[in-house]
Amino acid sequence: MIKGLRTVAYPVADLTAAKAWYSKVFDTAPYFDQPFYVGFNIGGFELGLIPDGKPGLAGSMVYWGVDDITAEVARIVALGATVHGAIQDVGENIKTVELADPFGNLLCLIDNPRFDLAAVR
Repeated sequence: MIKGLRTVAYPVADLTAAKAWYSKVFDTAPYFDQPFYVGFNIGGFELGLIPDGKPGLAGSMVYWGVDDITAEVARIVALGATVHGAIQDVGENIKTVELADPFGNLLCLIDNPRFDLAAVR
């Protein structure tokens, strides 16, 4: 039985720079920090950085939850991301945005007032 999302891994060419950038974006230090993998605990889920990988903007899209999408876009763009796809209301006041991190990966955000955290297992 699939229990749900556990880990999202981003390939990066510069592990040190990516670790510093993602530490700022998520305002947390990695809990696992090795030359072959860096892992962050983000709200009970894992964001992993894999060195020497080939980033891309055409792969799977993973959305990280936020409460104020406009403020988060401004904050993350100020840290070096660029807007890849503008904020969109996709219905029922759910908003999404696609950002490109400085390493060539998509970092997507979702502001979903209907998300039920109690359903996470």
